[in-house]
Amino acid sequence: MSAPEQSTPTESEIPGWLALGRIGSCNGHAVLRAVQSLGSVGGLFVAGDRELAALGFSHAAVARIRRVDWNAVRREQDILESIGVSIVPIASSLYPVRLAAISSPPPVLYCRGNVEALDRPQIAIVGARAATRGGRYRARTLAGELAALGLVITSGLARGIDAAAHRGALDAGGSSVAVAATGPDCIYPRSNAELARELVEAGTLVTERALGTPPLPGNFPRRNRLISGLSLGVLVVEASLRSGSLITARFAADEGREVFAIPGSVDSALSRGCHSLIRDGAKLVESVADVVDEIVGFGGLTGLSVASPITVPDRSAGILEGLGESERTLLDAVGHDPVTLDQLVGYTGMTSDRLAPALVALEIDGWIETLPGSRFVRTASRGR
Repeated sequence: MSAPEQSTPTESEIPGWLALGRIGSCNGHAVLRAVQSLGSVGGLFVAGDRELAALGFSHAAVARIRRVDWNAVRREQDILESIGVSIVPIASSLYPVRLAAISSPPPVLYCRGNVEALDRPQIAIVGARAATRGGRYRARTLAGELAALGLVITSGLARGIDAAAHRGALDAGGSSVAVAATGPDCIYPRSNAELARELVEAGTLVTERALGTPPLPGNFPRRNRLISGLSLGVLVVEASLRSGSLITARFAADEGREVFAIPGSVDSALSRGCHSLIRDGAKLVESVADVVDEIVGFGGLTGLSVASPITVPDRSAGILEGLGESERTLLDAVGHDPVTLDQLVGYTGMTSDRLAPALVALEIDGWIETLPGSRFVRTASRGR
């Protein structure tokens, strides 16, 4: 006997799904097969050990099923209802199709916001937490342009590139999905609490982690498979060679999703992860058209096209008139590759005493930014 697909779980089924969420580490495919075979999610908790093993559950998973604290499950159900969290089991018609297709989908999702956004065409934008101003600008701009074309922007709510991508989508009047590595009641980092609130209103906050799960380091790499799994493709903006963003890109490649990367300066450690991806076959991205051209035809996007690259208008010419001679000379010497103070002295012929106030003025006005190691680089927003 097979269980019919439902849009939402019935009241009697919710405790069973919540119990599976608390157990964790169960493969959604095995859970779905078991529910279909047993007729309901409740059948999992009365089936014998051998029957569960035959359905694909490991010895450890069976042991956890036997240890479920049903009083704790009922308390969790009450709390989730009180804070507006809905659950989407893998047996539900609301479960996102692309996520269900990965090798290890979660059996249940916890959602705050618009659940239907999870199944809309999405592009993930991820990257460094300690991103440069230029990197944040690129992420925000590209996210806004993609959102304006009707794509949902998906990311991990982290500082840096993730937050910039979410913000870009929201500012463009679009929708964004934040995939958390914590429980649905825990916003991490706390500095993004206001952003999370806006995401719930204009998109979705989703997690596979049960109520009360703190930001445990081991959960973040597993979270990344959901970011890529929900998306048609993953765009990486600034990443070191050890960045978690590369894990997301690897998940995407393994699941047959598109991988995109923005190149950067050869002198920047935050470019090396992107350059490594490009060497391995990722699509090099200079504009939103590079992303759209690759995904047209997937996920119902046959009508989506960009005839030419979308760029932010160059307003620098008029602003340059407000710069003094020292600032103009210095700005000509500062490019998109980081330079040191000694190099600027050599390029401009100015003394360090004259350079220091000019550098401060340019940074205050947003023309340049200071990188670790007292190096300087032009910002993307005014460096066109």
